Amino acid sequence: MRATTPDRADAPARPDDEGRERIQKVLARAGFGSRRACEQLIAAGRVTVDGALARLGDRADPDDQRLAVDGVPVITRPGLVYYLLNKPPQVVTTAQDPQGRPTVVELVPEEPRVFPVGRLDFETEGLLLLTNDGELAQLLTHPSHGVEKTYLAEVTGAVEPGVIRALRNGVDLDDGRTAPARVHVVQSGPDRSAIELTIHEGRNRQVRRMCAAVGLTVHRLVRTHLGSLHDSRLAPGTWRALRPAEVRTLYKLALETAPGDAQPSH
Repeated sequence: MRATTPDRADAPARPDDEGRERIQKVLARAGFGSRRACEQLIAAGRVTVDGALARLGDRADPDDQRLAVDGVPVITRPGLVYYLLNKPPQVVTTAQDPQGRPTVVELVPEEPRVFPVGRLDFETEGLLLLTNDGELAQLLTHPSHGVEKTYLAEVTGAVEPGVIRALRNGVDLDDGRTAPARVHVVQSGPDRSAIELTIHEGRNRQVRRMCAAVGLTVHRLVRTHLGSLHDSRLAPGTWRALRPAEVRTLYKLALETAPGDAQPSH
């Protein structure tokens, strides 16, 4: 039975509600299910507006107010886009290149303008996020948040157990010792091997430098996972838009890995 308390879902609009919508309608449009399911989220105390607990019957301006479910921002601002690109080799991870080389932004729609989140070097392939959401980009690239990235590296020769141990424990680079990484051998042979490395730092050419530090020569490097994102069906040079649930998961991952005193910008 629907509640008949003042926290009712069908409360009449007030004069100062102009431009605002019922919160359950905003949530439903953002992909949280039916309006009834969104009402249940509100009733359960899982929804906030500008940090204050929402109640059934409340309204919000999705353009100007910040909605969150379980502390994770709800993307309501118009015009935000999120593209997952499978970057091919010999493409620059910038908006433009003075040398005239192809860039990643040329591989996605021209409008609205987007920017790459993080970097993949010229020869490195794999998953790259491009967006015009500055808040998410800041969260994903801030060194204190540590969203994981997984790479598949094809290297010369066999990989000895001691090399794997060194990569797992961290190696000394010219900009300091790396944090421990998750590493395992995917394929080992006398001429070529493949290893998978998962790191949460974002230093320049980090995986290639880590491999070089332990005597491995990288012939091909592919980023296969970016946080929770993975898509083995995405061909090199092609892209797809992220689903709303994928965007929420990225926000959730970044916020979970942030230190307690870190607050995302708005």
